[in-house]
Amino acid sequence: MKKLSGLLITVVLLCSCNMGKTTDKRTENFPSNTPFNVLVLTERGGQHGGFTDAGLNWLEEQKSVLNFEYTEINNTKLINDEYLSQFQTIIQLDYPPYAWTAEAEKAFINYIDQGLGGWVGFHHATLLGEFDGYPMWQWFSNFMGSIRFKNYIAPLADGTVYVEDKTHPVMKGVSESFVIPDDEWYTFDKNPRPNVYVLANVDESSYQPDSNIKMGDHPVVWINPSKKARNVYFLIGHSSKLYDNKDFTTMFSNAIRWSSNNN
Repeated sequence: MKKLSGLLITVVLLCSCNMGKTTDKRTENFPSNTPFNVLVLTERGGQHGGFTDAGLNWLEEQKSVLNFEYTEINNTKLINDEYLSQFQTIIQLDYPPYAWTAEAEKAFINYIDQGLGGWVGFHHATLLGEFDGYPMWQWFSNFMGSIRFKNYIAPLADGTVYVEDKTHPVMKGVSESFVIPDDEWYTFDKNPRPNVYVLANVDESSYQPDSNIKMGDHPVVWINPSKKARNVYFLIGHSSKLYDNKDFTTMFSNAIRWSSNNN
């Protein structure tokens, strides 16, 4: 009996040691407590200044919640491969797709095409065409679904957005439909849908006030799965009122987590 008792004690001790060393597979890929880094490319002032200023205030509030630090820049002079290597995702907060330096364009293309980080774009990021003396950036047009800016609702309008894929991480916790206030709904020379994956669209019959500037099928949130980088574009992004809209801020939070691979 003494030998058997000793054997049982040994087995129990060995099991206890092994249990202490066992790795829980569910926690292997959890992000560390170290904040991830976000680059925020902003357009200050002008008609989009209110949206951008409110966005920066919101990011300041959310950085501790989502565990990130951010760096804001107002032009692309600093951007090169080495500079972008610091960041897990880029937020293009209404900054347009022109007036970039040649080196910045090259670095950004590499960042997206090679999947070196993620990208979240808003509104002005699809102002694609010849503006302010700059030619259209064709790669960026292709990135956004091979589109060119055509028109917009200048007086602004509320519009009802419908989610098409509730299962996508960007749409987690978002209502099936919700109203976006006072936005400058862009239209394009063609529908991006054949070249991107649409997450949400706007019902043009819901515009208040009504407008005759319409596309028909009108995507407003989409991703481009052909790129290695996790990316999502939001056509909405004109009014500071958006940050009082829970569905909008939920999408924004989800987009930061997902694009930076921290969801």
